[in-house]
Amino acid sequence: MKTLWFITNPHSGSATQAKCDALEAVFDEQGLRLAGRTQFPDDPLPRAADLAAHDVDTIVLFGGDGTINAALCALAEWEGAFLIIPGGTMNLLARTLHGERDPHAIVRAAQDCDRRVALPFVEAGAHRAFVGLILGPAASWVRAREAARKRRPLRMLAAMRNAWRRTFGENVRVSGAPGLHRGYQAVLVRPAARQLEVMGIEARDWRAIAELGWDWLSGDWVAARAVTEAHARTLRIAGHRRVLALFDGEPIMLDAGTEVSGGTSAPRFIATGDAA
Repeated sequence: MKTLWFITNPHSGSATQAKCDALEAVFDEQGLRLAGRTQFPDDPLPRAADLAAHDVDTIVLFGGDGTINAALCALAEWEGAFLIIPGGTMNLLARTLHGERDPHAIVRAAQDCDRRVALPFVEAGAHRAFVGLILGPAASWVRAREAARKRRPLRMLAAMRNAWRRTFGENVRVSGAPGLHRGYQAVLVRPAARQLEVMGIEARDWRAIAELGWDWLSGDWVAARAVTEAHARTLRIAGHRRVLALFDGEPIMLDAGTEVSGGTSAPRFIATGDAA
């Protein structure tokens, strides 16, 4: 790790400008060359040709799940390394790769680390999720969460009312997961080494729905109760209507019948933690 390109999102999680500046100071302290910066989504993501022109060997990603997902998908064919720094709400990928190290300690440990690991992902059509895919009406809570992050209370309340109505009045069904035969408020699909981890959330009473909405607003979407778990190699979205899906928190509409499968990336992720 010698020449870096720094991708951040000052609008997500804890990736503030002050913390970005502090990380750049660590780069300089460690003798690392910073070839370029991208503040996503205000700036376009770099292309592989841009990185090659500057002899970049490592991309440092400091942002939330959506920012990391966008960069990993856009540069899936790039052959350099990725260093993921915790800068979002839950930071699941960063914890997987580095344990509980803080951002500065991760950079220092990564400089002398030659360990590169692959990561599993969930795939549907042209889209991938490295943390998780969420299908169904409960995914509409993401709009309330984004309004809350942007401190727009009126828009947040309107989004909450819409999400409540959809979560209570609609459902999503999938085929291919043993034991998940009914309609659910949300189906969560997480990547794993051999099979997909599939969880159907059925929130039929007001308390469960309220908890589901709060979990969305707080960012901990895995914490919802009333979960039915299963494992599958592939799934299909059942029914005849398009379904709202969140790939690592980013909304996409998927057609009925879309296949959901799993895959594994190339070993390009720097891992400094013992459990990675």
